[in-house]
Amino acid sequence: MHRGEAVVSEILDTKINEPLRVLVVVTSMNRGGLETFTMNVYRALNRSKVQLDFLLHRSDSGAYEEEIESLGGRIYRVRRQNPLDPRYWTALNEFFAKHPYEVVWAQLDCLSAEPLAAAARHGAIVRVAHSHNSYQDRDLKYPLKMLCKPLIKRYATDLFACGEEAGRWMFNTDDFEVVRNCIDVDSYAYDPAVRTEVRRELGITDDAPVVGHVGRFDAVKNHALLLDVFAALLKRRPDALLMLAGDGPLRMEMERKAAELGITGSVKFLGVRSDVPRLMQAMDCFTMPSLYEGLPMVLVEAQAAGLPCLISDAIPRDCYIKGGHVECEKLDVCARAWAERVDGILAGEFDRASGAKAVRAAGFDSSETAERLTDFFSGALKRKR
Repeated sequence: MHRGEAVVSEILDTKINEPLRVLVVVTSMNRGGLETFTMNVYRALNRSKVQLDFLLHRSDSGAYEEEIESLGGRIYRVRRQNPLDPRYWTALNEFFAKHPYEVVWAQLDCLSAEPLAAAARHGAIVRVAHSHNSYQDRDLKYPLKMLCKPLIKRYATDLFACGEEAGRWMFNTDDFEVVRNCIDVDSYAYDPAVRTEVRRELGITDDAPVVGHVGRFDAVKNHALLLDVFAALLKRRPDALLMLAGDGPLRMEMERKAAELGITGSVKFLGVRSDVPRLMQAMDCFTMPSLYEGLPMVLVEAQAAGLPCLISDAIPRDCYIKGGHVECEKLDVCARAWAERVDGILAGEFDRASGAKAVRAAGFDSSETAERLTDFFSGALKRKR
């Protein structure tokens, strides 16, 4: 073999052995539900076969970005998303002209069509739209989102959804794949020793009943109702504590509300935490009165930790895991009725050690999802080339 042929052969072999790079398009990579799901998959991926890069729509650094880079991922940024702004389209076209990805995975819900259209224009072969919600707030952006939502199927080659309801709502079809919001199940498995340790760290006695919630302080999470429920619960259980992990635009308002209700001393506002699996060990009941959800990963996490859960009737039943303990209450009933349900749960006995096994059996473990997506991305690209 001539020297020139040897060099070409070496280049081709290197190219063949490189992992397939998939571009994930999201708003940011802070500790939200879909971001945490994506990281759970990313950590479990066989990165010698598939590597993830990220196109973000925020200039400020997100909580997961350092880890992404440590795993070999690349981070790119474009301006804030606005389909009506020509500058946004220019930014997308310039990006894909410079970075011609063959596989693009958009997780922008109703606004996924725009980056997928730009990716298609620049040769992307596999273009995935992933739905994580079955509802949208009727805010100022609502008309624009409803205008853009039907365009997704025009530019996507494949459709993913976190659950049946989220898929049908977003895509108006049954022709999509359910990719469940997976977690690292083992990290949530109930451990009494960790429970004791966390309670000691937080100054909580062993026998105090602890109601927990993890989520962004945003209107959809309905913290206002949760605080009203807990205030009513304290009349039944004066030694109860409410543990709230998360941050967001309504946190200060909720802190003021807790003060107005006279319950500040019984509520722990913990902020954004990277140790949610440990925190859940210290809880006795997980409560989630959301106004709507897709398939909330945090509810899967709570069930993996063996926690009994009380959730609103607006949350899809896709997240009810066989072997878990999830009760449902209507959003239109009073806080006292919710408090009675929480009180009943706290009085019950539950086999928390069985939670992780049930969640794994239901197909929510990240290692299985990562293997499935590795096969999908590489297989889809081969089929469509």
